[in-house]
Amino acid sequence: MNNNINIELFEELNNVENNRLYEISQLKNYSKGNIIFYEGDKPNKLKLLLDGIIKVYKVDPKGNEVVMHFFQPQTLIAETAHMQKINYPATAMCETDCQLLEIDYELFEKDFLRNPDISFKIIESLSKKVKALQNVITTNLTMDTFSRVCKFIYENQNHIDELSHRKIAAILNITPETLSRNIATLKKEELVSVEKRKIIVLDSIRLSKYC
Repeated sequence: MNNNINIELFEELNNVENNRLYEISQLKNYSKGNIIFYEGDKPNKLKLLLDGIIKVYKVDPKGNEVVMHFFQPQTLIAETAHMQKINYPATAMCETDCQLLEIDYELFEKDFLRNPDISFKIIESLSKKVKALQNVITTNLTMDTFSRVCKFIYENQNHIDELSHRKIAAILNITPETLSRNIATLKKEELVSVEKRKIIVLDSIRLSKYC
């Protein structure tokens, strides 16, 4: 596996520790629609999303799908199932083509989490991740809808043509009508085009300025 991949979560590890991490890991590619795991499955690999969008959902007694969350890079998926030693509480499916780093959790726990020096580095890295997440949440709370739409399209332009407008609206927690109005503005500004209801970025540099 290529150990030159930049993974923010483990950026505090040194070269020796990084090499060990890659020895117990596997890089896996999934296609849109693939199931990563089902609710009730026993977890064995710690999964870190490197690219793409993953939907985590449950099915209610009436057979309706209840979306719990949409995950974007770089995010651990259902890591609490490993730490609490329980089966996956929900199902995870790829909304787009995805790339994951899958880590043997037993070896990860043994070689990393039980080593005080290394676990401290991981805690430091997790703290940075939490701080970054807090910044993202704060930004999203203060950003207007247009800026949020621009930011999502800019950060996901490699996958944006795989997502329907309704799906994008669900991820951003806005109505499809609101999304359509914002896309119309982007088209007018010649930042994107829409072909067969698929968004195509025309000017990535100008689009980034609206983020």
